[in-house]
Amino acid sequence: MPKTLSKFTCQNCGYVSPRWTGKCSNCNEWNTFVEEITSSSQKKSSHHLKETANIVSLDKVDVEETERIKTNIEEFDRVLGGGIVPGSVILVGGDPGIGKSTLMMQFAGALKEETVLYITGEESLKQVRLRSERLGMSSMKNIFLLAETNMEIISALLNEHLPRVVVVDSIQTMYYSQMESPAGSVGQVRESTAAFTKFAKNNNIPVFLVGHVTKEGLIAGPKVIEHIVDTVLQFEGDNHYSYRILRAMKNRFGSTNEIGIFEMRDVGLREVKNPSEVFLSERKFGNAGSAVVATIEGTRPILVEVQALVTSTSYNIPQRNATGFDLRRLAMLLAVLEKRVGLKLGTYDVFVNVAGGIRIDEPASDLGIASSIVSSLRDKAIDAQSVAIGEVGLGGEIRTVSQIERRVQEAAKLGFKKIIVPKNNLKELRLSGEVEVIGVEGVETAIKELIN
Repeated sequence: MPKTLSKFTCQNCGYVSPRWTGKCSNCNEWNTFVEEITSSSQKKSSHHLKETANIVSLDKVDVEETERIKTNIEEFDRVLGGGIVPGSVILVGGDPGIGKSTLMMQFAGALKEETVLYITGEESLKQVRLRSERLGMSSMKNIFLLAETNMEIISALLNEHLPRVVVVDSIQTMYYSQMESPAGSVGQVRESTAAFTKFAKNNNIPVFLVGHVTKEGLIAGPKVIEHIVDTVLQFEGDNHYSYRILRAMKNRFGSTNEIGIFEMRDVGLREVKNPSEVFLSERKFGNAGSAVVATIEGTRPILVEVQALVTSTSYNIPQRNATGFDLRRLAMLLAVLEKRVGLKLGTYDVFVNVAGGIRIDEPASDLGIASSIVSSLRDKAIDAQSVAIGEVGLGGEIRTVSQIERRVQEAAKLGFKKIIVPKNNLKELRLSGEVEVIGVEGVETAIKELIN
């Protein structure tokens, strides 16, 4: 008879302990250990195992290019790297209510020529049907539904029908009946993900797994599931805005720098073809503290408005708040403005906001942020036809940025006439007479060009 073994697994980080403890020694979280019971059977002989494996020379490996499956959703294809690679496993995570199920349903409907099996573990078939009606997809004949969470049943049905694409909503609801731990535990999520991955690789069928996220914004379950899958997509957005961003956190078949932008409407998600125009649509001209920056997401240039408000403080320690921008980088820019430009900001509260709910992470937005702060402090508006591009160094210098030509072209396309860029970037540009491109070496010179 096989022996029954017991181990305790942390539901937060996946650490395994031989006994229960109140606090995880790996991640320091309390009351996260759950018991998992497994059975040990006799090991197969090495002679029997080696018959199932083969060693192949590297030059004998078939490298035939696999044709990707187009989703017919340009923003989705962009993030995936040009389409779905057959046999790949894609994990889609996001906050509750952000629109993951809506995205997956619309994605399934867009694959009109492909058979899609939608496995729902959280909703009934009627609920899925009602959502499809709201999205105008109730007549789709390529989508087949399965309301089941038992992995033994699901595995048997998958091997019997072999659909072209599989969607699992969500992976945390799947379970193996022979495992004692509940659905959603580390062991169940790990084994279920491994089973779907094995099915995808053996049958060359792509599988999409919808995953929950924790309160910290991380995908729930052990970190190992992110290592198992080929692609990890994060669907994010602010509940106060209708825009949603699909971002690749890991992608074995494409870049992790691309993003897809959608707008949530009552009839589902709509692709945003020109995000720059959308993010600047509510911009008011002549307001002090407003600047336009050109940021790059992957290969896509996006123009966004950054706003700053500098006001006298009522506290002993002035406030420094940033929405959509790194607070530590804001502190650095304020220090540079004080030291290199001679501004006295120690008695002022400084608030910075990136309009539209988007988040800027790259240093090329430094010059726009700095100029908006100076504009608000002096109560003088920045030229409405200007765009600021450049990284600010600790010495007050404006450092070069990448893909400058794409940024300038996007600004010119939207009608901007004056673009401030790092001086060393000028040699990379093929200048035309449509826009005035000014190269600057220091932050003080740039501010003089932007604020008259």
